Amino acid sequence: MDTPTLTGRVAIVTGGGRGMGRALTLALARAGARVIATAARESEEIERVALDANTELGDERVLAMQADVAAPADCERVAALAMSRWGRLDILVNNAGRGMKYVSERFLTEPTRFWEVEPDTWRMVIDTNVNGPFLMARAAVPHMLAGGWGRIVNMSMNHDTMRRRGFSPYGPSKAALESETVIWAQDLDGSGITVNALLPGGATDTGMIPAGLPQEARATLLPADIVVAPLLWLASREADGITGRRLVADRWSAEDPAQALEDAGWSRR
Repeated sequence: MDTPTLTGRVAIVTGGGRGMGRALTLALARAGARVIATAARESEEIERVALDANTELGDERVLAMQADVAAPADCERVAALAMSRWGRLDILVNNAGRGMKYVSERFLTEPTRFWEVEPDTWRMVIDTNVNGPFLMARAAVPHMLAGGWGRIVNMSMNHDTMRRRGFSPYGPSKAALESETVIWAQDLDGSGITVNALLPGGATDTGMIPAGLPQEARATLLPADIVVAPLLWLASREADGITGRRLVADRWSAEDPAQALEDAGWSRR
């Protein structure tokens, strides 16, 4: 199946400088969208993504913007930039996230019990992974409503990982994000704006994996770009009416999206 065209669309990808965020930013730009890629701190990474995309495509498709999704004013600035630069905002990919390495670099081998997590670390993860998507969606949705169409895609993870020993607060943060996904989809029902969750389907080769992971273990990780194909479908007209759902990228089939949705094990009721 051909890659869905997104020509004329305007997208925001939070955490767009590395891993899945970089892959999604480049894919959206290659599909024809204009993209604002954000990062809270690593401005050089998003600037590199923008340079790479714009050089490859011969056009200013990607803008880099330093912005913290946990800061309401930053979220408003990102949405305002999309409107002032391109006059519309169609797609929001809530990809920015903080993982377990902020709790401990040894989280894969030495689980940290929840009462051993520093309160400031807990708040930081929740602020980025739960409050951040809310604040970005809150800033973006009024513009989408004005346009009568929109897409919000929340990057999630496997349900097993949400329940994994030693995975506080990362697991609870993604469980909350999936609840947000279902509730927002209902709030926006009939508006032309869909809200869905997308996850790789397993441990993925991103910056959330400790640098010291043995090479044999790293070789088993899913590639960061595994989420590209289902994201482009969710962002397209082909997914009109698909909302409050989750897609697992390693089960994705462009030939049979309905089966991929069923395989994800979560349908809106």
